[in-house]
Amino acid sequence: MASCLVAGDRLVRALGSGGELEPEQLPRKLRAELEAALGKKHKGGDGPSGPARLVSFRLLRDLHQYLREKDSTLYLHELLEGSEIYIPEVVKPPRNPELVARLEKIKIHLANEEYKRITRNVTCQDSRHGGILSDLGKQVRSVKALIITIFNFIVTVAAAFVCTYLGSQYVFTEMASRVLAALIVASVVGLAELYVMVRAMEGELGEI
Repeated sequence: MASCLVAGDRLVRALGSGGELEPEQLPRKLRAELEAALGKKHKGGDGPSGPARLVSFRLLRDLHQYLREKDSTLYLHELLEGSEIYIPEVVKPPRNPELVARLEKIKIHLANEEYKRITRNVTCQDSRHGGILSDLGKQVRSVKALIITIFNFIVTVAAAFVCTYLGSQYVFTEMASRVLAALIVASVVGLAELYVMVRAMEGELGEI
């Protein structure tokens, strides 16, 4: 935080011999502090601890208050012409190696967790797609098995009817009797096939 100014040449000349502040008869203490701040007693330009001619805001407030009390025609903003606010350079403390290493471990851990989360979502999506394809395959196989079963049922009933009709010619001479006998045998065979189909379907549903 700024707390002082780098005094310009105007303020330095005003405080010097024959300067603008000489007629104002500054208090000895205030003049001594200003001269010390401006380097009048400690010359040498910029020192190792920072630039020279640093004047604190407190000294400037004291100077401003004194000029107002004296009803001086000299204004502080005129004396500060060419001056600049001094902002000291902030020295960053060295980073703790243990803290840096711990932060790196945390970053690596978070990156691994994010990678696992992403790959888990991909795996779940793949498994869902695989499950859909598997269900579709089961449905296709079920429909195919049903069609084959119906076809076998029709063929079996038709074969029973034809065989009975042809074989009954040695027993019955009338066609009506032969057809009736063929229908009875075909119905019995059809009922037997239906019973077997129902039992098979119940077994498949029980496995599901």
